Amino acid sequence: MKCKLVLTAAACIGMAPVFAQNSRGDSLAREAAKTEVWTPVPAIVTPGITPQDAPSDAIVLFNGTNSEMWETTKGGPAKFLIKDNAMTVVKGSGSVKTKMQFTDFQLHIEWKEPLPVINSGQSRGNSGIFMQEQYELQVLDNYDNTTYPNGQCGAIYKESIPLVNACRKPGEWQCYDVIWTAPRFNTDGSLLSPARVTVLQNGILIQNNFSVLGPTDWIGRAPYSAHGAKSIMLQDHGDDGNPVSFRNIWVRPL
Repeated sequence: MKCKLVLTAAACIGMAPVFAQNSRGDSLAREAAKTEVWTPVPAIVTPGITPQDAPSDAIVLFNGTNSEMWETTKGGPAKFLIKDNAMTVVKGSGSVKTKMQFTDFQLHIEWKEPLPVINSGQSRGNSGIFMQEQYELQVLDNYDNTTYPNGQCGAIYKESIPLVNACRKPGEWQCYDVIWTAPRFNTDGSLLSPARVTVLQNGILIQNNFSVLGPTDWIGRAPYSAHGAKSIMLQDHGDDGNPVSFRNIWVRPL
């Protein structure tokens, strides 16, 4: 009997650290739970087969077959040439914009500089992608082509030089992936917060959360003017040497 009591006491003593550990574990779990957030639960989005393919929640703006999602800046039918699953700028046809309007968004767009190469500097493969119709991300053939750096391919035109030159050769498809945060305005129309933009060209970061200084202008610096949701615009630069082609364009409103 005495032996059993000794064994029982020893067992209890041996279990004490286990109970203490369990108690401490429960206490830590309760503390950890205080910083756990269970709502909202993120929506499920199915990725594309490749990063270039539109995910399940994207709006496809151009699928290679027609330009029904686009119009001229005056509201008429888009006049870019649809051929070989691409939409190509036609000189003098006018810039085109999306019929839909956007505020904050993620944009994927692919483009190709023309062959044969014609001209140099700003007259060589010049187009532009205008966020909300006013803020230009430059498209230009800067593969072995020199121009002012704040106007080269990947620049926020006349505002921000790209971090690197990530251009492919003319005739090769390239892509931009853009994260756009629209400017915000006070009720009196004054600027509350500037637009911000992050851009990857061919998978390489070239603009890192840049605070946009204002709408794009060729001469001087245009001030912000209050606006809401607006279109995405593709530029017809209007001179020779610039039949830039676009394909696989999709957007995710944020």
